[in-house]
Amino acid sequence: AMINKARNRFSENGHLYLLWGWVILVCSLCHFFLKEVIHYPNFFLVWLLTWAAAIYQTVYLIIKKRKQTVQTYTDDILKYVWLVFIIISGFTIVLVSRQATNPDATSAIFLVMYGMPTFLSGIILKQNSLVVGACFCWVLVIISLFIPMQYHMLLISAAVIVAWIIPGYQLRARFKKIG
Repeated sequence: AMINKARNRFSENGHLYLLWGWVILVCSLCHFFLKEVIHYPNFFLVWLLTWAAAIYQTVYLIIKKRKQTVQTYTDDILKYVWLVFIIISGFTIVLVSRQATNPDATSAIFLVMYGMPTFLSGIILKQNSLVVGACFCWVLVIISLFIPMQYHMLLISAAVIVAWIIPGYQLRARFKKIG
């Protein structure tokens, strides 16, 4: 009975997809507005908000783990998929910041990377909106080749809406329906 309960339990409530979707949406829109409209020289400081989100996520996951009575195989796989994404993102930020003269040049790289864990999560969770969101990220990479770099932050904004925010709300509704 315990094994079947763990196998059938759906623990993904969409909370972290929504957290990061909204944080990246706000940061990317502010980045664009501060850089392209206001011409504020320190436009990149808006990304410090991601550190606050990372601290919140850490506390959230610690509390969730303490309350969790059963860890499913799906939970374990998703944890490692997103851990790999975080590690690759960290390396990418460090490497690109040391070599790129234009920080907007990195946005297409992040669109590629957003697609990977989102696609795998969609397959693992059997959530088509995540798979569609991942494919949308990759289509935006192609589009990024044909538009000026200063508009790439708007592509990031569109990507997180389709890849994380919409699926996050769908996961939340699914969790509430089952839970």
